[in-house]
Amino acid sequence: MNTNIDSLPLIEPGRLMLNIPVPMRDGINLSADIWLPPSTQGNGPWPALLLRTIYDNQEARYIGWVREFTTRGYAVIMQDCRGRGDSDGEWIPYVCELYDGYDTHEWIGKQDWCDGNLGTFGLSYPGFTQTLPATLRSKYLKAVAPIASQQDNYGHHRVNGVIHHNVAFAFLNMLGRSMQYESLKHFDQDTFFFELPIDTAMEKVSNTHPYYKGVMEHEQYDEWWSSYSLRDKYHEMAIPSLFITGWFDSLSNENFKLFNGWTKKAKTEDARSKTKLIIGPWSHQIAPWGRVPMGENGEYADRTFGKQALSDVIEMHMHWYDQRLKGIDTGVDEEAPIKLFVMGKNTWRDEYEWPLERTEWTKFYLSSAGNAVDDGGSLHPEIKTSDQTSDSFIYDPGNPVPSLGSQYQTYDFCGPHDRSHIQRRPDVLTFTTDVLTEDMEITGPISATIWASSDAKDTDFTATLTDLEPDGKAIALCEGIVRARFRNGTENPEMMVPGEIYKFEIDMWNTSNSFIKGHRIRIEISSSNFPRYNRNLNSGNPIASDIDITIANQTVYHGIQYPSHINLPVIPKR
Repeated sequence: MNTNIDSLPLIEPGRLMLNIPVPMRDGINLSADIWLPPSTQGNGPWPALLLRTIYDNQEARYIGWVREFTTRGYAVIMQDCRGRGDSDGEWIPYVCELYDGYDTHEWIGKQDWCDGNLGTFGLSYPGFTQTLPATLRSKYLKAVAPIASQQDNYGHHRVNGVIHHNVAFAFLNMLGRSMQYESLKHFDQDTFFFELPIDTAMEKVSNTHPYYKGVMEHEQYDEWWSSYSLRDKYHEMAIPSLFITGWFDSLSNENFKLFNGWTKKAKTEDARSKTKLIIGPWSHQIAPWGRVPMGENGEYADRTFGKQALSDVIEMHMHWYDQRLKGIDTGVDEEAPIKLFVMGKNTWRDEYEWPLERTEWTKFYLSSAGNAVDDGGSLHPEIKTSDQTSDSFIYDPGNPVPSLGSQYQTYDFCGPHDRSHIQRRPDVLTFTTDVLTEDMEITGPISATIWASSDAKDTDFTATLTDLEPDGKAIALCEGIVRARFRNGTENPEMMVPGEIYKFEIDMWNTSNSFIKGHRIRIEISSSNFPRYNRNLNSGNPIASDIDITIANQTVYHGIQYPSHINLPVIPKR
């Protein structure tokens, strides 16, 4: 497992210690590689930065960070989580990170090469290994910097009760295997994504690890999920956090929850007032920290954001930690709490709260002559009195609408993809504004409210916001889904009466995009987004064990009686 390290330039003797056992309170040892600064940074002690990971503590992208951090005067500890890599014990996802993280903080703070000041770094799961143990408040831990992390794993593996299908499958595939790269070769998404019932497929992909049962059995947010959630633990946080995410990150919505929870409820004024959030035009994988880099001009396949979108993840950390751990005045404490990238304008901007106080919440109402499936739907700030009142389509779970763009996690399908070909499907309704005569900025949480009926007892409705360019490209920005049985909340599942009209609220997450003059705003409505979310088979049966595929006839209503609309956070020009 030393391939990555062996390929690096020579390291000074005594400056790299491999597979050092770190004792936990239950006698288990966790393996850590300890990187000390070069002799040009003196003989210590130094402030320390910790990464705790399930993916491999010698992962290539992190080794590059380590070399940079050490040359800037930080000792760096790269630790395999319990039961992963070279560490002993059994990996129990998330749960074991609370005390293992705290015990590691205490161990590091007492080492003669550490000056007693500790920070953390890492993305995705290694982001959660930072925030959860912070609730125990080791005196050595002075700040954290999670990238693309989550408030809890209900929001990670389930979205309002709907299974985050491709995320859950990819994550569960690591269970029972010590390294991520070992699991990838076993994962055949074409087989597993479509296999029914879902619980059998997940049992196979997880090697029967008991964690998968929890994901499948606990549809509602309950004690099983809350046992390792931060929702009710912000008051235990005594240190500030730097949150970093992207508009196309599959965990972006969770980062806004983290930021608001931390800044409003943390235990200390320092933790509340000094916490920061950076949001760029990035995804979970295509980002300054990603396995896949953005193009040199900040480009994805279907949209370019400019060199200013690239950013430097090392400098983000150093700007933060030089202040937090070394006491160097970097100016970070005087900066605005939020730094966000406005797509379309392709500029960075400082903000002070989320949502923005100056937001003008504007409803755009769905309208058509019954031909929204043929690109005939329109969006207007007023309800059209001449509205046809409804549009219909057929949802076949055997032929679901494919996931493409927005916050889909898979790197080759995420981000600002063109969805125009998907919008031509017969099971997708589109509603579009007139051509904009001036730029319109949308920054904040997006939601849709629709009235709809189905001849099924249960089904899903989806919504996607796209930026329709003059050349016909429909660039995905953000999206959401609602499961009919959970329309009144996951705590009160209730089947539909076939043919009855219901009101559905769809949380479409967040974005910041300036729709440029000449563009149009478009929302698409359908009933599937697969494999990002698991298919609703429309039968009304328990989702986990369901194999009964039922075709559903769907109708979306609009007009005076049923004012279906999308609610957009319009930002006025300054």
